[in-house]
Amino acid sequence: MSKGEVVIVKKRKASRHGGHHGGAWKVAYADFVTAMMAFFLVLWIIGQSPAVKAAIAGYFRDPGLFQEMVAKGIIPGGTLGPTPDAPPMPESQAFDLIERKALEATGERIKSLLKEADLEPLENQIEITVTRDGLRIELLEAGDSTFFDTGSAVLAPTTSRVLGIIAGELGKLANDVIVEGHTDSRPYTGEAYGNWELSTDRANVARRVMQSAGLREGQVHGVQGYAATFLRNPDDPLDASNRRVSIIVRHLSNPAVLSEIVGDHGAASGAGEAPALAPSP
Repeated sequence: MSKGEVVIVKKRKASRHGGHHGGAWKVAYADFVTAMMAFFLVLWIIGQSPAVKAAIAGYFRDPGLFQEMVAKGIIPGGTLGPTPDAPPMPESQAFDLIERKALEATGERIKSLLKEADLEPLENQIEITVTRDGLRIELLEAGDSTFFDTGSAVLAPTTSRVLGIIAGELGKLANDVIVEGHTDSRPYTGEAYGNWELSTDRANVARRVMQSAGLREGQVHGVQGYAATFLRNPDDPLDASNRRVSIIVRHLSNPAVLSEIVGDHGAASGAGEAPALAPSP
């Protein structure tokens, strides 16, 4: 460098990005987009018919049911849409199908819980079916009087456990419950107390146990004693299976609350005013 030559020094300020916030804005933006997507999804659901709402709620309990609703045209659109030859299912039938699926699922859960509670030996004496009345759960006596002491309404040791498991599941439903008592045709030995009183007392005892074990307040819509008027085995009026307690979960009469039994079992509705149904043969 020659004497008198001017030296020019350049200072460059390093550019930094991120600093104190880094990539946090990306997380916040992703949360915002997710929230907006959920918001618009809720708006879309609100605008759908009750059948669609119920089917969507049912998806979270049974994805196969949702696909069945789409395939049959209850939920429009999608790659699983109805074929041209398959007209959409009427909404009333959609309600029936969704509710039947929900009641069947409840029955399967009860069977599974009974098995987990080491009550599997009673499997042949606890019959769970979906009938025209609704979900019917029957505790069938055997020759050794499994559920009640012979000729009385005193519960056997395991009966409270069985009724507690049943009540825990039924209490999640919006449906009304009716409890029935039945006897065989064997005449009762007492004069002031007979099969009518016995069948009613057994149904009432079962009702009290279930109400304390999980049924909602007001969910029981009726307690009925039929004595031997509806024999399960009419060919053998003295057969032990004629002595039984039946728990009927009635079909919903108001489709507006259908989503409660196929969704998250949220707020329960009050008891309906439909007349009581006679027991199925």
